[in-house]
Amino acid sequence: MAAASASLGGVSASDLLRSSTSGFSGVPLRTLGRARLVLKRRDLTVSAKLRKVKKHEYPWPDNPDPNVKGGVLSHLSPFKPLKEKPKPVTLDFEKPLVALQKKIIDVRKMANETGLDFSDQILSLEDKYQQALKDLYTHLTPIQRVQIARHPNRPTFLDHVFNITEKFMELHGDRAGYDDPAIVTGIGTIDGRRYMFIGHQKGRNTKENIQRNFGMPTPHGYRKALRLMEYADHHGFPIVTFIDTPGAYADLKSEELGQGEAIAHNLRSMFGLKVPIVSIVIGEGGSGGALAIGCANKLLMLENAVFYVASPEACAAILWKSAKAAPKAAEKLKITAPELCKLQIADGVIPEPLGGAHADPNWTSKQIKIAINEAMDELTQMKTEDLLRHRTLKFRKIGGFQEGIPLDPKKTANMKKRDVPVAKEIPDAHLGVEVEKLKQKILEAQKSSSKPPKLELDEMIKKLKRDVHQEYSEAVKAMGLTDEVSKLREEVSKAKSDNQPIDPLLMDKIEKLEAEFEQGLSAAPNYGRLQNKLDFLKELLKVKSLSDKNEKAATFKQEFKTKYDDILNNPRIKEKNEAIKAEIQAVGASSLSDLDDELKKKIIEFKEEVDLELANALKSAGYDVEIVEPKGSSVSEYESKIEELNKDIKKEMETLVNSSDIKDKIKLLKLEIAMAGETPDLESKNRIAALEQQIKQSLVEALDSSSLKEEYENLVSKISSELDGSLKKEDPEGDNPTNDDLRMKVGANRTFT
Repeated sequence: MAAASASLGGVSASDLLRSSTSGFSGVPLRTLGRARLVLKRRDLTVSAKLRKVKKHEYPWPDNPDPNVKGGVLSHLSPFKPLKEKPKPVTLDFEKPLVALQKKIIDVRKMANETGLDFSDQILSLEDKYQQALKDLYTHLTPIQRVQIARHPNRPTFLDHVFNITEKFMELHGDRAGYDDPAIVTGIGTIDGRRYMFIGHQKGRNTKENIQRNFGMPTPHGYRKALRLMEYADHHGFPIVTFIDTPGAYADLKSEELGQGEAIAHNLRSMFGLKVPIVSIVIGEGGSGGALAIGCANKLLMLENAVFYVASPEACAAILWKSAKAAPKAAEKLKITAPELCKLQIADGVIPEPLGGAHADPNWTSKQIKIAINEAMDELTQMKTEDLLRHRTLKFRKIGGFQEGIPLDPKKTANMKKRDVPVAKEIPDAHLGVEVEKLKQKILEAQKSSSKPPKLELDEMIKKLKRDVHQEYSEAVKAMGLTDEVSKLREEVSKAKSDNQPIDPLLMDKIEKLEAEFEQGLSAAPNYGRLQNKLDFLKELLKVKSLSDKNEKAATFKQEFKTKYDDILNNPRIKEKNEAIKAEIQAVGASSLSDLDDELKKKIIEFKEEVDLELANALKSAGYDVEIVEPKGSSVSEYESKIEELNKDIKKEMETLVNSSDIKDKIKLLKLEIAMAGETPDLESKNRIAALEQQIKQSLVEALDSSSLKEEYENLVSKISSELDGSLKKEDPEGDNPTNDDLRMKVGANRTFT
């Protein structure tokens, strides 16, 4: 060692390590590894030694537990259950609940200390707490939902994944940089079906949040997500993404590394993936950072999740110059799950327990699992071309709407800004003039036998209906009934979604609200405008009804004439007609009395045959053919009795309609029709048809059980016997006619109406 140190004296390190063409000159590196390098210059000593490297720790433990939740593959994830339970966090609007909880704890403590029975008081307080919790969480404001979505104890992406999957293996890296912990990817199975899971991962405490960068990804995270999405597309795995981020990490380094380009690349590439994609917003979805993994066939949201282009605080700072206006901004932005479903941005709402997802994470995860299975069952049935088109149309139609004017989905798919129809605004002062002009046009069209301006009439009726609806809404707001109406709508929608009949208590609430509204409507400030528009609407509806009747009558006349001409042009009928005409000309009769009985009989038989042919032709065209007796017939003697019986039946039906059972069904039918709107879906049509059938059946059963049925049977019997007697007088020596013969005989003396 001493010799080696002495040999290095006065020689520089560069000279020792310099190489030449002839070989290495100096001290071998192996020697440096064994000995210290000591250079003495001006009493300065420099020493260096090799660092001992730690052995690489393999992520799989030596003895993995086969019964671990999520399967043995979960050992590959650094995500482990927390050693300590998270501390409970109370939001500002939840403080009244905390006061009730404190009372319950105090009463229980008092019961334990005194030994007295306070069970009734405790039960009463617990009922109050549950009711207060229900009232609070069923009427949350948008800003309160934002606070719940950001709750520190809200379950994260990996919490849900390990709850819903049988096996899950986390995959890392984008192969171009570091592994971004803010985005987690991996392959997992649900009910035996393999999926690629991708999601934003927030921390469960401060340490984890710093490690996960508070769920804000860098470009490496988005490139990792894209790499695994392309991997899933190649192997045919459906993709499930979980969105929970305030936005992409917007620091200088991320921008230098191409944050915008990474997000844009993801947006473009996701529209070309040939596998089903389902995105679930489990917390907050902020701007492009959320959309970079959210271009899916179906976007689902937890009940208290939010999805926004700018946070309420940022929006308030921009528009109102103060973050204190965040509650107002949250309301105007329409960022909650129910609002986004109305705008057709989100495709469904996944329910949460009362108190938020953190109140029962396992139950919330089960609901997510059910939603994933339902969505994937639908999407996996689609062909690849249909799947790609479905994803494209979902995003093409966003924003292409105007309030009050529904648009055709085919049109909205490729809509440009100039294609959006703009409703023609008519001032209230000119509304009456426009209605009169339209009525005048319709009268002129009727006089000139031309088609009435149906399109203008329909447009005016639609405009008036929208205006009347708006006036009703303003009246409801002025009377302070907005909250009650919204609450009732939610209850009715919930009952409708559960396919359950509306509760009688709910019907009573609706009736009371209707009565209150009708009573206070005359005091509303816009009552005059509402009445004017209602009057105009009624007039136009009458005009439309008359116009439709005239149009139907003209159509029927034309069809009747066509059918009649077709029958007369039938070779067999035409031949008989020509033969009868020839016989009449041969006799030279100038009137009906000049004809003999045999020729009269031939004419009657011919008329009967034509009538029956015409009746069958009209029936086959879908018309109901009614045959009535002409005046002077034996049936006319019973006309007064028939009219009287009809009046009795009408009175009985009015009584039945006002009975409690049928009345409730009719109200329910009206409610269903009102909720279905002008374009009801198939489910609404089926419900309406079922209710109509129930009402008809109830009326028939009630009428059958009354004495009116017996009166009706007696009257029919008398008329039949009278007709039978009249036929006997006409042909006393003939055989008794059968029912078919009777109908033929009676038909010969009747006319069609």
